[in-house]
Amino acid sequence: MGSKKYFIGGAFIGFVLLFSFLFTLPDGKLHIYFCDVGQGDGAYIKYPDGEDMLIDGGPNNKVLGCLGRYMPFYDRTIDVVVLTHPQKDHMQGLISVIDRYNVKYFVIGVEGNNTEGYKRLLLGIKNKNIMVKNLYKGDTIGFGEAKMKVMWPTREWVAKNVPMEQCSNDTMTQCNNDTIAKSNNGAVLGLATDTELNDFSFYMHLSYGDFDALFTGDGDVRIQPLIESENVLPDVEVLKFPHHGSRTGMMVEFLDKIKPELSIISVGKNSYGHPTKEAIEILRNRDIKILRTDEEGDIEVVTDGKGWEVMN
Repeated sequence: MGSKKYFIGGAFIGFVLLFSFLFTLPDGKLHIYFCDVGQGDGAYIKYPDGEDMLIDGGPNNKVLGCLGRYMPFYDRTIDVVVLTHPQKDHMQGLISVIDRYNVKYFVIGVEGNNTEGYKRLLLGIKNKNIMVKNLYKGDTIGFGEAKMKVMWPTREWVAKNVPMEQCSNDTMTQCNNDTIAKSNNGAVLGLATDTELNDFSFYMHLSYGDFDALFTGDGDVRIQPLIESENVLPDVEVLKFPHHGSRTGMMVEFLDKIKPELSIISVGKNSYGHPTKEAIEILRNRDIKILRTDEEGDIEVVTDGKGWEVMN
């Protein structure tokens, strides 16, 4: 009788594991999860072919809970991690991410800062021997038919705003000061700049069939005229509203050209008044649907490249 119980119990566990495995197989759709990370940004993307990407990690390790909800329990690899710009509310959670997961590629700008959090991030990248990429306008990350194209910053703008001669080492070792390093493939991290770090935010255009989304970091009205001058702005279905819904997050002229149907505001409890009434008004005046992570929790957008829907 005892052996029969063990057999039934083992069979049940095996069935659950098999079901979990089959349930998490790629379904040919693009899934975007805007994670509720509090006052910060974090978006996990599962591509149709099963590869994945994390854009930013929020201000703490809350992003790990989001990844745990949408990644298979047995999966400890993330194909690409992107840090849009090195500020705590986008960066801090990535320290925990690279500690827990194997990251194949880390996309990061050359700009850095002198905070302990940034130093810990660089040390984690070095210790895990993660391949680092500096990307610029025109660079594309492709996963099958889905493409993530960088719209900002341009290489020329970065060169004007960051003294590139600060580091000349060829390996991922600290040089000149303790926040500058070169990766194992020559990408540069941690260069000092007097320019506002938000202005370095990657603008990234995700396209899959007829579906388009725009990820913006904290890049606001200061850089949007430059982005417009350098790109043909796409019509998008989904916009990640810049800078958590700040008053200066979006130029109305820029918004009118990209024509989003849905705007995601990644925000939590804060003392800045985010999202501001000005940000909400410019969206409502254009009948753009608004979803906020502080109200909805995680927000999932799914598309097959033709239609799309919000799964909340």
